[in-house]
Amino acid sequence: MIRQAKGKTPRRPPPKKPSNNQKDPVGVYCRVRPLGAEDVECCIEVISNTTIQLHAPDGLKANRNGEFKETQYSFKKVFGIKTTQGELFEDVAKPLVEDIIHCKNGLLFTYGVTGSGKTYTMTGSPGQGGLLPRSLDMIFNSIGPYQAKRYVFKPDDKNGMEVQNQVDALLDRQKRDSQTTVPKTPTTRRIDPEFADMISPEEACKADGVDEDSSYSVFVSYIEIYNNYIYDLLEETPIDPIKPKWNGAGTPLRNNTEFIPPQSKILREDQNHNMYVAGCTEVEVKSTEEAFEVFWRGQKKRRIANTQLNRESSRSHSVFIIKLAQAPLDADGDNVLQDKNQVNVSQLCLVDLAGSERTSRTRAEGSRLREAGNINQSLMTLRTCIEVLRENQMCGTNKMVPYRDSKVTHLFKNYFDGEGKVRMVVCVNPKADDYEETLLVMRFAEMTQEVEVARPVDRPICGFAAGRRQRNQAFKEELTRRLEERGGPVDTESPTVLNQLLQSFPPLPPCVISGPNDDVTLPRLIEALEKRHKIRHMMIEEYNKTAKMLKSVLQEQDSNLLSKENFIQEQRGKLGEKEKMIQNQKNEIDRLEKKSKMLEYKIDILQKTTNIYEEDKRSLQQELESREQRLQREMSEKRRVETRMQGIVTDAKLKWEKECERRVNAKQLEMQNKLWVKDEKLKQLKAIVTEGKTENRQPQRPSRENDKVPAKRSASPSPVPTGPPVRPLHRRSHSAGGERWVDHKPTTNVDLDTVLQPNIPNAIKVNAPNEKALSKCDKYVLTHQEVASDGEIQTKLIKGEVFKTRGGGQAVQFTDIETLKQENPVASSRKRRSSGTGPDGETMEGDWTDVETRCSVALEMRAGSNLGPGYQHHGYPKRRKP
Repeated sequence: MIRQAKGKTPRRPPPKKPSNNQKDPVGVYCRVRPLGAEDVECCIEVISNTTIQLHAPDGLKANRNGEFKETQYSFKKVFGIKTTQGELFEDVAKPLVEDIIHCKNGLLFTYGVTGSGKTYTMTGSPGQGGLLPRSLDMIFNSIGPYQAKRYVFKPDDKNGMEVQNQVDALLDRQKRDSQTTVPKTPTTRRIDPEFADMISPEEACKADGVDEDSSYSVFVSYIEIYNNYIYDLLEETPIDPIKPKWNGAGTPLRNNTEFIPPQSKILREDQNHNMYVAGCTEVEVKSTEEAFEVFWRGQKKRRIANTQLNRESSRSHSVFIIKLAQAPLDADGDNVLQDKNQVNVSQLCLVDLAGSERTSRTRAEGSRLREAGNINQSLMTLRTCIEVLRENQMCGTNKMVPYRDSKVTHLFKNYFDGEGKVRMVVCVNPKADDYEETLLVMRFAEMTQEVEVARPVDRPICGFAAGRRQRNQAFKEELTRRLEERGGPVDTESPTVLNQLLQSFPPLPPCVISGPNDDVTLPRLIEALEKRHKIRHMMIEEYNKTAKMLKSVLQEQDSNLLSKENFIQEQRGKLGEKEKMIQNQKNEIDRLEKKSKMLEYKIDILQKTTNIYEEDKRSLQQELESREQRLQREMSEKRRVETRMQGIVTDAKLKWEKECERRVNAKQLEMQNKLWVKDEKLKQLKAIVTEGKTENRQPQRPSRENDKVPAKRSASPSPVPTGPPVRPLHRRSHSAGGERWVDHKPTTNVDLDTVLQPNIPNAIKVNAPNEKALSKCDKYVLTHQEVASDGEIQTKLIKGEVFKTRGGGQAVQFTDIETLKQENPVASSRKRRSSGTGPDGETMEGDWTDVETRCSVALEMRAGSNLGPGYQHHGYPKRRKP
C-alpha cells in the first residue's frame, strides 16, 4: 500500500512498513503469435498449457554441425495462437486490476523480440482490445457509481494526493469548463476509427468486493523511455512561432507549428522512498473512453516524434501508469473525508518494452546503432538485476542490485522490493529467423521465474461504520418519497429543492390593495398566511416525527449493525487466528520443504561423493590386489633367491674353511719340508764326512723311522724334496695285475641319486689320501662336487698318475678331468666363471685349484712352486727317465 499526502514540514523518515514474510514468484506467461504468411519454417512447438519446446532450424543445424538440441521451457501458463485477448486478460491482468482496486500496486510488462506481438498484446486492435483498454474498462465498471467529482482529488506533484473541499473543487471545475482547449468528458461513446469498439459489451467485467463507503478517482500518465531518457507524452508544450525548432539530425523541422521536441524528465524519490517521474502530467479521467482517448493522444504524439526525429517506435520503452486514489466517506456518507492520512493511492504500470534483438542482425549504422546499443544496454541491466535478485534469494547473499544503471529498473525498483505484484508476458514469434533471439528471451524468462517478490500488505480499515453510503442514499430516497406525497416529484439532489417545498404550500392571494377602504385583501392575505403557518407547523411536527422514527430505525439498525460487526470482528479474530495458524503451518511447510530440498541436494552430493569413493575404492582394491599378487611373486622370488644365496653362502663358507685349512696345512708342510731338507743336508754332510771311512761299503738309505722328528706329523704323506718326479727303472706291467686306482671321495660329498654313478673296479676307496694307498696304486681319481653357475651341483672326476719321487715319496700328476653335470630343463644356463673375487678383494683361484687343494695333503710340494704345497700341475710336461 502507498499512502501519500501533501506535507509542508521537512522530510521525515518513512513510516515503518508492516513486515510480511510471504513471497510470491514473478508470474511469467508466454504467448505465441501465429506464423506469418511469408514464413515457412517454425521453431516453436506448444507441448502443453505450461510448456513450449524450441528446436533449431535446419539451416542452423547444418551450420553448427547439429550441436543445437531441442530444449523445453516451462511457464506459469502458455497461450497458443488461438488464444483470444479476453482469455489472456482473465489470467494475466484481471488479478492485478482487482489488486489496484484494493489498494495494492501491480506491474505488468511485455518482453520479446521485435515483431513478436508485444504492442498487440498490450494495446490490441478494433474489436480485439488488449490488456490496457480491458484494464481501464474493468476499473471504471467496478468504481463507476462510487467516483468522486472531478478535482476532489488533486495531485500534489510529489507522488501524492490531497483532498480538496467542495468549494475548491467547484472552482476548478468551473475553470475547466471555461477553457475551450481542454476537451470535456464525452457524455456518449466517441467513435474513433483507431480505437473504437475495442471491447464489446459482452466482454465487460467488474471486480468484486469494492468498498462502497469510499470515493474513487482515476489518474493516468503516459511516458516514454528512449536512449535512457524519460519523456512525457501527455505534456502540453506551448508553441513558439518565432524561434525555429530543430530535430535530432540538426535540420529544421518540416512544420514548425506541429511538433516541439519534448524535454526529458528526471526520477525522484518521495518521502516513502518510492520512485516517480518528477513533473509528469497526470490526467484525471472519468470513463474508459476518456482514458483511452488520453492514451491515444500520447500515442499520436509519440508517432509524430518518431517521424520528425527519424526514429523507430520499437526502439523505446512505453509506460502507461494508472493511479487510483481512494478515500473513505465521512460519517454522514455524503462527502469525502477531509483527512489526508486516509487517502490511499495505488497504481498499475503497463510497460511495453523495446524489442530485444542483436545489432548485427538489424544492420543498423550511426545513430540507429547507438540507439540499439542503448536499448540493449537497458535490457541487459534488467537481466542483471534479475540475476542478482535470484542469487541473493537462492544463495542468501546480500549483493547490491544495480537498479540505477538504467531508468527502467530504477523506476520500478520498488516493485521488486515488495511494493506489488510483478507479472511478465513473454511474446515469441515462431519463425526460424528469430530462433537465436528467442532462445535468449527464453533463458531470461526462465531465470525471472525464480525471483520471489514480497506479497503486499492490506491497507488499514477506516474506523467508521460500514454502510454509510447506503444509509445516506436510503435517507434521500425516503425524503424524496415523502415530498412526492406532498407535492409531486422532488429531486433531492437538485439545488431547487427549497423552491419545490415552497410550491407545496397554498398559493398566496393577490396582495394589491385597491384603496383605503379595501377590507378584503388584507384579511384574505392574513388567512392565507395563517393557513401556511399551520401547514408549516404540521410539516415540522410530521418532519420531527419522521425524523424521530427514522432515527430510532437508524439506531436500531446501528445496534444491529454493531452487534453484527462485533460478531464479524469475533469471527475475523478467529479467522485471523486460523489464518495465523495456517500461515505458521505454511511457513513450517515451506521451511520443511526448503530443508527437504536442501537435504535432497546434500543427499545427492553425498551420493555422488559416495559413488566417487566407491569407484576409488574399487580401483584401489584392484590396485591392492595387483600389488599383493606382485608382492607374492616378489616374495616367492625373494625366497628362491634367499635359498640360492644360502646355498652359495654355505658353499662359499665351506670353500673358505677348506681354503684356510689347506693354507694352514700347506704352511705346516712347508715348515716340515724345510726342517726335513735341513735334516737331509745334515745327513748328506755326515755321509760325506764318514765316506772316507766306508769307501768299500755300499751306501744305504738311512731309516726314516730312526731320523723322524719326535714332533707330531700330519696325516698326509711326508713331504719330499722339491724336485721333478722320476719314473722307476723297473715298472710293473699292466698285464701283471691290471691298473689299480685310489678312489678319493671326501666325506662332504652329497649323494645325488643319479642314474650315472662313477664306479671303478679294484679301487682303494679313501676319504683322505695317504702314502700307503698311493704306494699300492698306479692311478688316482678325486670325486669333487661344486655348485655350477646355474645353481645346480656338478661332479668332477679328476684323474692322475702316481709316481715315486727321488726322496722315496709318492707324487700325482693330473692328466684328465671328467665332469658329470645334472641340469634342470627349464633353468637358464649361465656362463661359468673361471675365477672369482674373495671378500678381501683377492683373486680366488679356479675350481681346479680347489681340486688340487683337496689332493694337496697326499702330494709333494715342489720347491719354488706358486700353486701351493704338495702338488704338481698337470700342465707341466712329464720328465724322461734318467
